[in-house]
Amino acid sequence: MDSKSICETRNIHHTAIAVKDLDASIKFYETTFGAISGPVEIIEDQEVRAVLLSIGHSNLELIEPTTATSGVARFIERRGEGIHHISFEVQDVNGQLKRLDEAGLTMIDQESRPGLSGMIGFIHPKSSGGVLIELSEPWS
Repeated sequence: MDSKSICETRNIHHTAIAVKDLDASIKFYETTFGAISGPVEIIEDQEVRAVLLSIGHSNLELIEPTTATSGVARFIERRGEGIHHISFEVQDVNGQLKRLDEAGLTMIDQESRPGLSGMIGFIHPKSSGGVLIELSEPWS
């Protein structure tokens, strides 16, 4: 970490892509790029079906809305399918969220919550040039 950085990140954990048809999208990434699919999970509080795909040393998360009113459904309606957020792996996501909040960034989450691959928290795009940023502390 750079001694001047606010948030201590380890690496980019994944890039998330909002999709209309999760099963077709999984097949596309498996067939086209040799992605290896993890289990499909429903994340009820986010109203999505989601899967983490590994491609080499990188990960993609595919997210499909389960309701017409979810944040991901609204995202697809406004912008179409595409990149939804980027996730940085951190240690102590709650500590990092607090540091960012204290530094004056606009936060979506003050406390972490369970996500597909660990505990997560989001920085509002207002603070990051229009990019939705997730901090992720993978399950041990």
